[in-house]
Amino acid sequence: MQEQFDILVIGGGINGCGIARDAVGRDLSVCLVEMDDLASGTSSASTKLIHGGLRYLEYYEFNLVRHALQEREVLWAIAPHVIGPLRFVLPHHSGLRPAWLLRLGLFLYDHLGGRKLLPPTRTLDLARDPAGAPLKPGLFRKGFEYSDCWVDDARLVVLNARDAADRGAVVRTRTRMVGAERTAEGWRVTLENMRTGARDVVSARMLVNAAGPWVAEVLAGRLGMAAGAKVRLVQGSHIVVPKLFADERCYIFQTADGRVVFAIPYEGDHTLIGTTDLDYHGDPAAVAATEAEIAYLCEAASVYFREPVKPDDVVWSYSGVRPLYDDGASEARAATRDYVFELDAAGGQPPLLSIFGGKITTYRRLAEEALAKLGIGAGKLGAGWTAHAALPGGDFAIGGRESLAAGLRADYPFLEPAHAARLARSYGTRARAILGAARRREDLGRDFGATLTEAEVAYLVESEWAVTAADIVWRRSKLGLRMQPGEIIALERFLAERPEQRGETVRRGA
Repeated sequence: MQEQFDILVIGGGINGCGIARDAVGRDLSVCLVEMDDLASGTSSASTKLIHGGLRYLEYYEFNLVRHALQEREVLWAIAPHVIGPLRFVLPHHSGLRPAWLLRLGLFLYDHLGGRKLLPPTRTLDLARDPAGAPLKPGLFRKGFEYSDCWVDDARLVVLNARDAADRGAVVRTRTRMVGAERTAEGWRVTLENMRTGARDVVSARMLVNAAGPWVAEVLAGRLGMAAGAKVRLVQGSHIVVPKLFADERCYIFQTADGRVVFAIPYEGDHTLIGTTDLDYHGDPAAVAATEAEIAYLCEAASVYFREPVKPDDVVWSYSGVRPLYDDGASEARAATRDYVFELDAAGGQPPLLSIFGGKITTYRRLAEEALAKLGIGAGKLGAGWTAHAALPGGDFAIGGRESLAAGLRADYPFLEPAHAARLARSYGTRARAILGAARRREDLGRDFGATLTEAEVAYLVESEWAVTAADIVWRRSKLGLRMQPGEIIALERFLAERPEQRGETVRRGA
């Protein structure tokens, strides 16, 4: 019998998963399909920030910045394991934006979004403050320190999908929507399993095209429809190098071309540097950081840091394609980061909603507005319920992650401190679902390296749609930075030999 849903969401990035979560919480039947892994595209290739976007103020994107700033503490509260506060140091470069302009921008940044928990901006004497120590001596005397938040972006996506599935949604990864036709009752959608080639047909009253960089391709190539809005594909690349500074604070550097580059403590013993803005014209699935981009980021950081950053220092790079709404901006860096909806429901036909643009910080708000566009009201959890419901594992107080890790060590004394901290940061209270009744390290099964155990791998396959080693070591975690190539190969072989692979379709209660 053909499965029937109220909404079928195309795309397992942050927007698609956020919409699926919100919709199922309003008593709608939901199916989400993703042709690869969750967060396998743009949503795992961000700068790992929940932020207002300080530089967007220069382009008068006041509404975007205000909405993003308002979301910081909302998201922190519902996912305190994968989101947390950061302090950023902005050195004043005498040849670029004047200090008064920076201070004015930061004043607006402090007051636009109703900040309550994050501390305000303060001025730094970089000759005295420890933040000046890694910088070139004598060149940067004044700086400003302000607040934003970090996020484990791919885990945020997975947690939204997991919560949607816990509430009854069907989430199908490695499943491609190959075509759909409108009928009197709704949409008849053909789906293809990307691993087996098997096809099946489901029906849905409404379609949501949240395919990110593929939004236009879904419309034209699979639905045979022309888009009214245009998408501008913009490549953003990042590099990861060995730890450059001991300070826990991050840096935001101005560049001579008017952009900004971040340098952020990353995964304990690394520094993340990014990002770039280049128009992209190829296959989004094939995007990769270019030699020119890597050199650009190294040079931008080297303008500020005492010790130069060289391409040979790069231990990992990644790149994503931002599906921005094409507002006609002359430069990629000036294109709006706000989102635009295109609703096709003329003549009372079954609706199709396509999403252009957006950023990870505003995904929850985007989901609310998307459902409003579709005319969907409140369900049993009310309208706008997602701002107050913790994501899986996030049912503990802000600032309580360290206490959670200490509790894990108390109950599982064989855990090393770093292992307990990683589990708390990745899974929150659901870490105990991985550890179970273990009383010694060996009870967690095979050790794949870098604290990754067989018990954790089983959890990721059975509850978080992981199928490949890359799903686990680069998206569900960043353990690929610590694991040896042979260990990753061994993990891939282990996954291939599992008697059953549950990573494609996960339903309620998995």
